[in-house]
Amino acid sequence: MPSVLIALALLAATGGGDDWTTFYEQSNCRRTPDYEQTVTYCKRLADASPWLRYTTFGTSARGRGLPLVIADRRGNFTAGDVRKTENVVFLIQGCIHAGECDGKDAGMMLIRDIAVRKERESLLDNVTILFIPIFNVDGHERFGPYNRANQNGPEEMGWRTTAANLNLNRDFLKADAPEMRAWLALYTDWLPEFFADCHVTDGADYQYVITYAMENLGSMDPDVSAWTTETFLPPLNTKMNSVGFPLIRYNSYRKWHDPKSGIVCWASPPRFSTGYAAIQNRPAILVETHMLKDYQTRVAGTYELLAGTLEILNAEHKQLRRLVRDADQFAATPEFRREPLGLTFTSTSDSVMIDFLGYEYEVVDSDVTGGKWHRFSDRPETFRVPLFNDLEPASSVTLPEAYVIPPEWTEVIERLSLHGIQFTRLAEKWTVPVSSYQLTDPEWRSSPYEGRFTAKYQIRVITDVRAYPAGSVVVDMNQRAARVAAHILEPAGGDSYVKWGFFNAIFEQKEYVESYVIEEYARAMLEQDENLRKEFEEKKASDEKFAGDPSRIRRWFYERTPFWDDHIGLYPIGLIYERSLLESMPR
Repeated sequence: MPSVLIALALLAATGGGDDWTTFYEQSNCRRTPDYEQTVTYCKRLADASPWLRYTTFGTSARGRGLPLVIADRRGNFTAGDVRKTENVVFLIQGCIHAGECDGKDAGMMLIRDIAVRKERESLLDNVTILFIPIFNVDGHERFGPYNRANQNGPEEMGWRTTAANLNLNRDFLKADAPEMRAWLALYTDWLPEFFADCHVTDGADYQYVITYAMENLGSMDPDVSAWTTETFLPPLNTKMNSVGFPLIRYNSYRKWHDPKSGIVCWASPPRFSTGYAAIQNRPAILVETHMLKDYQTRVAGTYELLAGTLEILNAEHKQLRRLVRDADQFAATPEFRREPLGLTFTSTSDSVMIDFLGYEYEVVDSDVTGGKWHRFSDRPETFRVPLFNDLEPASSVTLPEAYVIPPEWTEVIERLSLHGIQFTRLAEKWTVPVSSYQLTDPEWRSSPYEGRFTAKYQIRVITDVRAYPAGSVVVDMNQRAARVAAHILEPAGGDSYVKWGFFNAIFEQKEYVESYVIEEYARAMLEQDENLRKEFEEKKASDEKFAGDPSRIRRWFYERTPFWDDHIGLYPIGLIYERSLLESMPR
């Protein structure tokens, strides 16, 4: 049994040695506190230690405060004061999925042991902690025993999504939820050098209590990625092995539920926490405890991982601060834009063989559903499985010197500020040659995803001369948040605002032609243009659906008249690739 589990068992049996036992510990590690109990305990901690401050960083859709505990040994409780020191900032987040409570209970115990009991006080030597015990506070209060069918405890827990049924861990870039907009204000103010997002996973059964994911294979700065691979993960793995919690990368299998099929790694898009931190030039770890392990074991594993991370951050604080600062500075230089930026990534066929601590299982033909299902035993077995940990860009772009956004796209512009993206507004009209995109063949999901009907389309690069009115926004890419701007504004990005539906209106046809009008036009067009007649005959011969659909044929002719709206599918944002053009920008 891991040592921390022995300690917790003794604590639960004796009722604890002081009055700082948490609700979770008092319940013999079977229950988790509700929102009010959590806030009350966090306030008690802050009242008891000059190293702690309790505050809120925003308000949920239902009016609940979003709780935050700041821990700093020198009593620095603002981002500005901490930046004057050599501390790194470590953001620990619990309950973004409010049924996954492990990080909340582990974090409260860890903060207590550091700042009140002083058992681990050295963990604050060179680190300032921001601890969010409950991010999804409204979902947390949809409390009940039946919220996580796959999960072994606690006895009751919160719900996955917010009161508006939004999954916050799909919202980091689009920022639809008020909770996320508050989080972004906190993040861009503090810009924490490291971030841990605590979850409980679904998937197959295996021996590991904790799996993890980090963005060291995709879109993060290469030097910061190398730090996570070479400096952070090796001692963390050693530490976790020594306390009985061996780690492995988050398991996504080539065949669902089937570890023997191989583990596939990926680069998280910025809708997710780790993917978002990566495009902000900062490392983050996704902590995924295993749903089938009992709650006490899962919380203990999370506690040890957070404590182990703090040990490494304290030792490596100077190097991490330097690497993050250098990444920010590099993103703001022309050199950053010389190579194409990968926006989405895919796994290659290359793999390495690893040991996987699983359980024996069999694939069973169901006599109930008629399908196949995996039945896992309790007999440990070590498998040799392929790990596909090599990625390559699936889409990439050459970044411009600047983007120009017309002022009517207010929803997009407002979100730029949320993400810490700097921009300038035009003082008067500016006519400027730009590159842009023509987006064609749009399709939308047939059902909503996170409250939106996401789009797919074809992309064609175009050049144009456009007149942007006063109030238009110019995003100069010589800035720290250049990666964030690119993922928002480049239509090829997996989480671009075009794909999320912010620009759906550009695909809509607003003017039409009556059939009796276009029928006359069509005949005149065919008589006057022999090439058009030939193109029309070839189209009918090669496309049976077209040939049999009068509406399609009429639209085909309408698109070739001067009355057709050439703004349909035209991306309104301009891209400027020549720095000299920015000198003429009216300020």
